[in-house]
Amino acid sequence: MRKIKMTLFLFLFCSILGFAQEKQYAVYGVAFYNMENLFDTIHDEGKNDYDFLPDGSYKWTSMKYKAKLKNMAHVVSKLGGKRLAGIGPSVIGVAEIENHRVLDDLIAQEAIKDRGYKYVHYEGIDARGIDCALLYNPMFFTPVESKLVPYIKEEGDKYKTRGFLVVAGMLAGEEVTFIVNHWPSRAAVSAVRERAGEQVKAIKDSLMAENPNVKVIIMGDFNDDPNNKSITDALGAKHTKKNLKDTDLFNPWWKTLIKDGVGTLMYRDAWNLFDQIIISGNLVGDDRTTLKYLNNAVFNPDFMFQKEGKYKGYPLRTTAGGVWMNGYSDHLPTQIFLIKEIQY
Repeated sequence: MRKIKMTLFLFLFCSILGFAQEKQYAVYGVAFYNMENLFDTIHDEGKNDYDFLPDGSYKWTSMKYKAKLKNMAHVVSKLGGKRLAGIGPSVIGVAEIENHRVLDDLIAQEAIKDRGYKYVHYEGIDARGIDCALLYNPMFFTPVESKLVPYIKEEGDKYKTRGFLVVAGMLAGEEVTFIVNHWPSRAAVSAVRERAGEQVKAIKDSLMAENPNVKVIIMGDFNDDPNNKSITDALGAKHTKKNLKDTDLFNPWWKTLIKDGVGTLMYRDAWNLFDQIIISGNLVGDDRTTLKYLNNAVFNPDFMFQKEGKYKGYPLRTTAGGVWMNGYSDHLPTQIFLIKEIQY
């Protein structure tokens, strides 16, 4: 029993949080990671995955695929660090995964197989064949319902892109719904991502109208920064807790990028922070008898960065300039921590 309890919970004590008498808390991790082209070596009919075949432009062999899986699993195994006592996040949203085969291979990797991760995934319409998925540890999160909501295009728009993965379930004994995103790239104009923001806001509004107590976590690669219009106006995510309503959205990453200068990917030697985890207002506050937001962080350990050359200081990619780097991704993961008082 003691071993199970230590596996399930990371205890924080009153001395850390400033309470007058000792209380115990459970901390839960939620993470997001764009895995940048996690493709297998098999062609998926109807998908433009030819670059990631053994005879494609990346010469994507079994050896390279296995190395990519190992590297992705290594990153996942380190998420949460000591704060989560080595058990890792309860839930991890991922982007740029090709299909269920790569997810099966990923969760079977030596570094994370003991965690027993499962996943929710739907095959989408993206022309390249990349999808989003939600990995979860069934010891902590229990999915109840899920669906892939399509991105609604304007009439005449031929852009095929990822939908919005919606997964409702139970975390820490409470109803939590996750929405995993990978919005259109910056090859498209801002209005295309603004439409995505409006659609995700509509999903959130519908969920909270049906159940005002549900807690909503919106995560993904938005291909926009926290201060861009698709996030601030279309999605309606606020960067301050002042006058925040339960049904509002709070975005803790504004400060991370704008004030602290920390990002998740680099372009022309400047940081962007496209990878965000945005939460409903009812996750914000000091009442820790219910699940609440504690803090957030970009996961940026030294091993994930290029050490030399033109792109020194950039995230270390799998392939760059046609050269196989045996790295990780052009994005860094993001994570938030949630806390709840343990009731006996």
